[in-house]
This record gives sequence, C-alpha cells and structure tokens, in this order.
Amino acid sequence: MNAPKVGFVSLGCPKALVDSERILTQLRTEGYEISPSYENADVVVVNTCGFYR
Repeated sequence: MNAPKVGFVSLGCPKALVDSERILTQLRTEGYEISPSYENADVVVVNTCGFYR
C-alpha cells in the first residue's frame, strides 16, 4: 500500500511557516509522503494565521 500524499500550503506570518515545518516533520514521521503538487495529493492542508486586535 502506498503512503498517503499530503500537499501543504503555508500562508501568513513567519510563525505559520515554522508551524508548517513542524507539521510536515510530524507527517513524515507518521509515514505520510509530501507531494510537490496538489494534483497528486490525497489531501491538501492550508496553514494560515490571523490576529485579533
């Protein structure tokens, strides 16, 4: 059986980029394959941030 493929989009602040790297590392550890294109991904994760004032 092939590993599930995950596409990843990180939007927003630098903290979102750091969080995305941590998430990607965990996904790889759990056996997911990171897909370089969304067309070939089984699922696409969009990570963003927001601020409330």
